[in-house]
Amino acid sequence: MQELATNATNVFKDVFGSEPAYVGNAPGRVNLIGEHTDYNDGFVLPAAINFGTVVAATGRDDRTVSVVALDFDNERADFDLDTLADAEASSWRSYVRGVLLALMEQYPDIKGANLSVTGNVPQGAGLSSSASFEIALLKTMASLNELPLSGAEAAKMGQLAENKYAGCNCGIMDQMISACGAKNRALLLDCRSLETKYTSIPEGYSVLITNSNVKRGLVDSEYNTRREQCEAAAAAMGLSSLRDASMEQLLAAKDKMSEKEFQRAHHVLTENERTLTMFDALNAGDMATCSKMMAESHASMRDDFEITVRPIDYLVELLGSLIGDNGGVRMTGGGFGGCVVALVADNKVDEAKTLILENYEKETGIAPSIFVCSAEDGAFTQA
Repeated sequence: MQELATNATNVFKDVFGSEPAYVGNAPGRVNLIGEHTDYNDGFVLPAAINFGTVVAATGRDDRTVSVVALDFDNERADFDLDTLADAEASSWRSYVRGVLLALMEQYPDIKGANLSVTGNVPQGAGLSSSASFEIALLKTMASLNELPLSGAEAAKMGQLAENKYAGCNCGIMDQMISACGAKNRALLLDCRSLETKYTSIPEGYSVLITNSNVKRGLVDSEYNTRREQCEAAAAAMGLSSLRDASMEQLLAAKDKMSEKEFQRAHHVLTENERTLTMFDALNAGDMATCSKMMAESHASMRDDFEITVRPIDYLVELLGSLIGDNGGVRMTGGGFGGCVVALVADNKVDEAKTLILENYEKETGIAPSIFVCSAEDGAFTQA
């Protein structure tokens, strides 16, 4: 992240003519298990990673927020906080506008700022570049305005920005882990209560992320459709959320919902169980159980939730043949492309990378991107 911080600082000085008063960051995330459970009030087990968004900033005395986006050819946009609700925005600007509006619902009198922003989370890969961007902006504005903003409060604001202003009905997982992640740990998050518990990623294992480079955008995919199907399945059981459903209730109400709605709900119920089981397995260093849970999770995403694509399935099969029961591998993220996450023994990492590089492009015609990641602190847990 140091290189990003240097770049953000240099551009800030070039554009605004002074050193920034604040430089901070918020990480992206990888979800080890617990997919499409967050907006169903369920359980997830993500880790913050050493890829993220960096903001260099200085506060202003007026109500203008001026932002330079390094990753969009240093485009600059100015936002008037007093007329923001009426302003139209597109691309990255819609996220800035959404974050500021969400923040002002609780803190309407914030001052403006000059910001330069850059990041290295692969966009559209399922590693949550948008949440990293949102939390980085919220942490920056909170710091400049000396706001008593907690990580959980920031996560709710980031989610509101995404849901209300960016058009994606995501749950709160991405924003919560970006705000509250912990170094060398994964976070078990109860998405209903926002209760958190941490578990260590076992020593001797690395988090290997492979980007399939099959691009997808959540807003343009069937993500929102899956959420609607889950809500319909809950309603068919007379419940407000699938979190309250048991497998017995689901089976009893099967004839009250479509086959697709039943499948989606079946995934969510079983995924919650797998997530809790994997948390316990990580605590115990039981990698065989982790392997089983991750394999079952991927199969459920493929068959019940129907969000995988063939290149992703191939990557999981390829890595699974090497890892066996000493680790684990599954698709991660919203689906329809994106990334595969694997827990790999350190002495197998190079072999895993070679296996992917020698076979994936030959099979799919797409060159992969491989990242060996570490678990990092979130924006609101950084020292």
